Amino acid sequence: MKARPIWRGTLRLALVSCRVALLPARQERNNLHFNLINPKTGHRIRNRTVDAETGKAVERAALVHGYEVAKGEYVLLTEEDFESARVESSRTLTIAKFVKSGSITPLHFENSYYLVPQEDEAADVYAVLREALRRSDMMALSRLVLFRRERAVAILPLERGLVLHTLQEEGDLRDAEEAFAEVPRGAPDAEMVKLARQLIARQAGTFDPADTEDRYEARLREVIEERRQGKTITPEVEDETEGRDNVVDLMAALRASLKGTKPSRGKAKRRTPAGDKAAPARRKRA
Repeated sequence: MKARPIWRGTLRLALVSCRVALLPARQERNNLHFNLINPKTGHRIRNRTVDAETGKAVERAALVHGYEVAKGEYVLLTEEDFESARVESSRTLTIAKFVKSGSITPLHFENSYYLVPQEDEAADVYAVLREALRRSDMMALSRLVLFRRERAVAILPLERGLVLHTLQEEGDLRDAEEAFAEVPRGAPDAEMVKLARQLIARQAGTFDPADTEDRYEARLREVIEERRQGKTITPEVEDETEGRDNVVDLMAALRASLKGTKPSRGKAKRRTPAGDKAAPARRKRA
């Protein structure tokens, strides 16, 4: 089934424009869905929409949105109120500027959508913009109102079309410097970096969509079938000492990885990143 547009409007670059639509890039597959069950009766638990004060059930269709201005005091908003708050980006994707592809970190990308032309006469403008972005290695930045919130967006070429990514606001992202505060600043051993690069080169390949397969869900389906058949399931016991109690010489591990052999385990010298003043002679095993 062809996806239905979640937004229709105009893509505008200076005095050039074309009608476009936004299609969700993600589709709902036959994923596993679970219900909450009362284990004593085997019956499903039902969620009801009730008035918080009276306890009486309320039909969802009768509900409206409200904004709390004081404790227990709400301003009620209708669909007409939301419609009256429209801004230009509600119906128009005006390209504000262009930036180099890759200049925005992956942390900023949130949701992805296909941006497609809506009319035959829009195809030429659409194709010209797509090729110009591709050959310039640039992405376009704009703004768009989606789900009652204006979002900054990035538009990039993808195969024969354009893809639009909503962007996270800077204030919504945790500070990277704080997250990496305890990561050593010294440069690692150059010889070990060289070996690691050789390992990367040896295992280099091309992306396969199968690389994104959810193996946990596949295994969970097997568990569900085994439960349905009344089989007893014994979970595998994870070796908690793996990679923690056994110390491996990093240089030896890298060399062994390139050779396809297992490195010896035991006490090993720690190589000191350049810039560190001193290094402990050895790590003791726990």
